[in-house]
Amino acid sequence: MILLEKQWINVQEKTFRKWLNNKIKPRNVAVNDLAIDLADGVNLIHLLELLSNESLGRYAAKPKLRVQKFENVNKCLDFIKSRSIQLTNIGAEDVVDGNRKIILGLIWTLILRFTISDINEEGLSAKEGLLLWCQRKTACYEGVDVRDFSSSWNNGLAFCALLDIHRPDLIDFDTLDKSDHKGNMQMAFDIASREIGIPDLLDVEDVADVPKPDERSLMTYIAYWFHAFSAMERVENAGRRVEKFVSNMQGAWEMESAYEKRMRALLEQIRNQRQTWRDSRFEGTYTDAKAQATEMSRFKRSKKRDWVGEKSEIGALLGNIKTKLSTYKLRPYHPPPELRFEVLDEEWAGLTHDEQQRSRLINETIRDIKNALRRSFADKANDFALTLNTLSLAISGLEGDVDDQLQHAQKLASNIPVLEQYLEGIEALDQKCQEANIDENDYTTYTYDELVYELSLVKQSTSKKLTFLENQMVARNMTNLTPIQLEEFESVFRHFDKDGTNTLHELEFSAALASLGLVYDEQEMHEKFLDICHTGLDPATSPVTRRQRESRGVGFEQFIRFMVAVTEDQNSAEQVFDSFREVADGKPYVTEMDLRHSLIPEELIDDLLQSMPEHRGPDLETDRDVPKYDYITFMQGMMGDGEKQSNGDHRPKTSVR
Repeated sequence: MILLEKQWINVQEKTFRKWLNNKIKPRNVAVNDLAIDLADGVNLIHLLELLSNESLGRYAAKPKLRVQKFENVNKCLDFIKSRSIQLTNIGAEDVVDGNRKIILGLIWTLILRFTISDINEEGLSAKEGLLLWCQRKTACYEGVDVRDFSSSWNNGLAFCALLDIHRPDLIDFDTLDKSDHKGNMQMAFDIASREIGIPDLLDVEDVADVPKPDERSLMTYIAYWFHAFSAMERVENAGRRVEKFVSNMQGAWEMESAYEKRMRALLEQIRNQRQTWRDSRFEGTYTDAKAQATEMSRFKRSKKRDWVGEKSEIGALLGNIKTKLSTYKLRPYHPPPELRFEVLDEEWAGLTHDEQQRSRLINETIRDIKNALRRSFADKANDFALTLNTLSLAISGLEGDVDDQLQHAQKLASNIPVLEQYLEGIEALDQKCQEANIDENDYTTYTYDELVYELSLVKQSTSKKLTFLENQMVARNMTNLTPIQLEEFESVFRHFDKDGTNTLHELEFSAALASLGLVYDEQEMHEKFLDICHTGLDPATSPVTRRQRESRGVGFEQFIRFMVAVTEDQNSAEQVFDSFREVADGKPYVTEMDLRHSLIPEELIDDLLQSMPEHRGPDLETDRDVPKYDYITFMQGMMGDGEKQSNGDHRPKTSVR
């Protein structure tokens, strides 16, 4: 008995000393003997300051008198008690006098608080939580049965299993010699130290083939394994989340980058054009004036039209960026000050002013024009252009709630038929001007062709805005999808909607599904396409119903609802049937070992084994002497007739990757 007590004291002292030295290493100090090197309280103060990230205040750094040592140790004990750490029968004299058992108890108390107490698994205590973590991680490994923090570990396989489950690249559990307890344990300790960074707190001889290894030493060492692998899993999970988020939000960032690039280019072109006009001089001849008038006309037909379209698209792009970020409740996008849309409005107003001034200057040299007819045309054209500009700004400047934006966009779109009727009157006036050989007009910068073009742009931007907002409402209502899933599905739909009709034809629909990993044979794809096309949408909740009926195909909402249907896990009997097949590794029966390897709880395994009938068919060579259970008959007895028929051949009906 005395020999056993001495053994655990020696193991504990060695393990605790290594733990303590690992913690105080940043202070460039070390402890060789707990009973001697903690007696003056200095190393204990170092330990507590590093564990708590707090200062214990002034203390005797080089105590020589016994009273100074007592003061240092008492400062440590008072600090420990202030952290609500229970100390029982531990006094300063025990530490100063080197009471080995008391000191080990003190160090164990600190280990529990600062290394083990934060371990929590399903609300259990630190010890129970750590044990449950070990049991779950090693449950599927042959020869490993973790019941405690003592004899369950002395064959070394539990350590090897923890390495294999977390880092299979470092160890191959199946090739181990299960009888080589010390060799397996030494390999696990070496890999843990070298590759994972777990400190060497234990020696192989402290655990391997020892009838009852010290529980506290093992808990201290295994806690480091828990923290190392838990941190690794957290980092990997966080990395995957960040990767998926960044990947799916790349579209929004690309839109922001495109906005800034296009805005910068348009501003530069406008400023260069205005400077060219300011530097231009007239020669005073009719030929020169006519040539410059021709150049101005060329500008109106080419550059200006391109810029009007670009200005409209940039405004719509900015509105779409704001709406997209608002939909996902992300921080709003604010362009750099020099690229704000207000800057473009100011430059555009200056361009319009300079253009009008230059047109007036040119037109002053060409006087045989009928001013009354010109003014009549100009008044209507300017009013029309102002209305178009106001409507364009209203469309591109829509912000806020998607419902409100859609309502405003629909009201703005209702003005387009009135504008088309008004343009017919302008066309009649333009015809009269052509008959009178009027090529210039001092009272307007607009021509009939420009107004037709700008009206087409307004109609196009209005249509695009309506489509975008309607799809955003569909996306918002899909509450059973994550924002990342919605972003992925919306991006795929946009990519394959080649003609911009907000509808996917059959080939586009098939390609979109394939890009998402859903592959069907040709006949099944055709049937699914027809089914989805004929699926009616409620006009009260789906404003795109009328549009979709005009062009046969799969609309955005139909596409999203289909993706919800194929991605949402309904836990149906067919899915459970497939899950049984996975557990059985394709066999027509399952064994008790198959169920245990799938980590099904013990009590559920017992219920399943009592409920399933025995398998009567042929056996695999490897399972000849093992009890087998017929999960196929079991599941068919629990499914309806339709599901039995669909699962009769035990194969999935579609090939879905």
